Amino acid sequence: MVKVPASKKSKMEKLIGRDSEKKLLQEAMDSGEPELIALFGRRRVGKTFLIRQYLHKNLIFEFVGTRDAKLAGQLASFNRSLGAAAGNPKLYRIPDNWADAFDQLSNFLTSKLAVQRTVVFLDEFPWLSTHKSGFLPAFDHWWNSWGNKQDNLVVVICGSAASWMIQNIVNNKGGLHNRVTRKIRLLPFNLKDTEEFLHARNVNMDRYTILQLYMVMGGIPHYLKEVRKGESAAQAIDRICFTKDGLLESEFKNLYSSLFDDATRHLAIVKTLSSNKSGLTRHEIIEKAGLSSGGTVTALLEELIESGFVTAWLPYDKKLRDIIYKLSDEFTHFYFKFMERKQFLGTGGWLNLSSTPSWRSWSGIAFERACLKHIPEIKKELGISGLNTEDATWRCQPKTGKGAQIDMLFDRQDFVINLFEMKFSESEFVIDKDYASDLEKKRDIFKEKTKTKKSLYLTFITTFNVKDNEYAKRLVQKSITMDCLFT
Repeated sequence: MVKVPASKKSKMEKLIGRDSEKKLLQEAMDSGEPELIALFGRRRVGKTFLIRQYLHKNLIFEFVGTRDAKLAGQLASFNRSLGAAAGNPKLYRIPDNWADAFDQLSNFLTSKLAVQRTVVFLDEFPWLSTHKSGFLPAFDHWWNSWGNKQDNLVVVICGSAASWMIQNIVNNKGGLHNRVTRKIRLLPFNLKDTEEFLHARNVNMDRYTILQLYMVMGGIPHYLKEVRKGESAAQAIDRICFTKDGLLESEFKNLYSSLFDDATRHLAIVKTLSSNKSGLTRHEIIEKAGLSSGGTVTALLEELIESGFVTAWLPYDKKLRDIIYKLSDEFTHFYFKFMERKQFLGTGGWLNLSSTPSWRSWSGIAFERACLKHIPEIKKELGISGLNTEDATWRCQPKTGKGAQIDMLFDRQDFVINLFEMKFSESEFVIDKDYASDLEKKRDIFKEKTKTKKSLYLTFITTFNVKDNEYAKRLVQKSITMDCLFT
């Protein structure tokens, strides 16, 4: 890839957030040693943009794999990329194989490495390693025999298929074993970065509106780029998700197939989890999704976790067999709830639905998911950032009698346990007599079943705070609002 001309650098889009990733990349650039960096994260999360933006001054060669392309086609694409980087498309012949291709790359890089720190970016790396292509052994040999001897060389290998990257690169048992010098798992934006991203694009929404968008799209930059200034959340969601030309109208069918060779069972798992707000154990997933038991389900769950679609929560009693798996991807939940069966089509459909009981049910779960992704921000608001805590979930499902479920709790070193209630509403949340009774019963069941001696603090996270009434005064120990999620 030819370096970005100086005249165009000022026009490059601002890189929002990614502070820890930028720090790691800068450390690699400053190390004075050969670096092999593995970068992975889900589709559309901004991996390519991060490298092109932050390392553009030193980015000498970039090559992007093509999904499902045959070996000859990949080698021809490599030839075009190398010719473009050299400034002469006819300088190199089409390589015979990947070993030949990497020899050509070494020849091209030698003069560059003599004068400056040089970055090579191999994007969609898993798509290059097709059956019988010989790509991974050739890369392995190239790095071990030549690349790791070049003190000025930084190679970034990148892929959306996070599970493939973990298994074949980070945890490689062959020639690449322990060769990766740094790894970056790029996650979606949090709410703070989402707000900054939208404002940088002159989309100046208030936090309640941004939260609604986040509950549908998550912090995926490519999705958020579609939001237009002057739109309400409902208008943006309606246009992006439900009109025939909307970006997300057909996104779902590409999302999982781009990450997994056969996504059938992955989809069965996330669909099952999407219909259960409290999460499920491995055994429950197998039963409800109609999967056969065995190690393959464990592997599927690990792949979904690595790819950012599922989160595993250790229960309060720390029994590994009772680990709770929850769907953590906002768009997946929204798709199964509203888009899969095309409950409504065309302009205006979402605006009409966004005040129905179905919407209220979804929004409550989606808000909980947003809270669960912002635990550091919640601890900061509570003033316990530096305190040792165990973050867990808990549920009691007796064969007879009333059960209870707590989706998030902080078991603190200072003899306190925060039991969280996360409530999304359009105004102050009101605790009425019936709900107050339910809260008391839940707290009492937790105390009885866990036999804890610690103080139990019912802690509310709401959009616009809890209305001050007799029940709130008696039960609520701490109330914080959505604003803390943006800090």
